[in-house]
Amino acid sequence: MKEKGLTIIRLFAGFFLYSAGIVMTINANIGLAPWDVFHQGLSKTIGITIGQASIGIGIIIVIINGLFREKVGWGSLGNMLFIGVFVDLLMLNHIIPEFENLVLRVLMMFSGMFVIGVATYLYIGVGLGAGPRDGLMVALTKRTGKSVRLVRNTIETAVVIVGYLLGGSVGAGTLVMALTIGVFVQLAFQLFKFDVKKVEHRFIDEDIKLFKKMLAQPKRDVGVGGK
Repeated sequence: MKEKGLTIIRLFAGFFLYSAGIVMTINANIGLAPWDVFHQGLSKTIGITIGQASIGIGIIIVIINGLFREKVGWGSLGNMLFIGVFVDLLMLNHIIPEFENLVLRVLMMFSGMFVIGVATYLYIGVGLGAGPRDGLMVALTKRTGKSVRLVRNTIETAVVIVGYLLGGSVGAGTLVMALTIGVFVQLAFQLFKFDVKKVEHRFIDEDIKLFKKMLAQPKRDVGVGGK
């Protein structure tokens, strides 16, 4: 139980830090990361928060991943829900500051990407599944037979275009984050000596099978006198 408790704490610490990193890049106001351009544009168009937009898109992507027979973990569902919740918590309460000075804004953007890298290490390291958007990238890579780089670039280009048309903020930071976020994630992995290839994920379908197996086990016969 202690180990499971620590796993849950680490998972939610990862979600919270990921959300903090997102808000830092948003408050830097140099241009949003590709998916956040889409979330912001959607939030402006239909009158919801950025966090709610993130959750709604996450639900749709999880459904698509399921249709593509891509396995989903409990961590994937947590990513879908709680990152959006934490983003709204941080933004609506103005917990992370905004700066007028360009140098401070640039530093905040890069710091936000590093925080996202650390957060990625924390939540992926528990082995409960990657985020829905990463799952979509993997699913499309398998389906199309194209490279991960091409698929990811295509997805992110598409969401930037749609997000921009919906009113999302695109700037120099958008290009910088699209090109360098992977560098910061890799940097965090190296700092913590984390090899993502060694992580064995546990997926929801495995737990469902285990639960069904437990239910199917015949009850022990009770003898006379309850012995």
